[in-house]
Amino acid sequence: MSQQLIDYYRAIEDSSRQMLEAARARDWETVTRHEGVCAILIEQLRERAQNETLLPDQRAEKTRIMQRILSNDAQIRYLAEPWINEAEPAESPPPRYLH
Repeated sequence: MSQQLIDYYRAIEDSSRQMLEAARARDWETVTRHEGVCAILIEQLRERAQNETLLPDQRAEKTRIMQRILSNDAQIRYLAEPWINEAEPAESPPPRYLH
C-alpha cells in the first residue's frame, strides 16, 4: 500500500514539472489546468495518508520530491509575476498587510 502513497507524491511532482514547462512557454491556461490536477492529487494524498505510512526510504524520497516541487513552485511564481500584475485591475487598492 505504501508504494501507492509515494506514487501520489511522484504524480504531484510530475504535474508541478509540467506546470513549470508551461509557465516557461507562457502557456497560462496549461499552468492553471495542471494546478487543478495538483489540487486533486493533494486532496487524494491527504485522504490516503490518514491510513497509510511511508517506509524510511520512501520518506527520504518524499523529502527530495517536496524540495523539487517547492523549487518548481518558486520558478513558476517568478515567471507568473508579470502575468499576474497584468491581470490585476489597474484601479485595485494596494494590498493591506497585518503586522
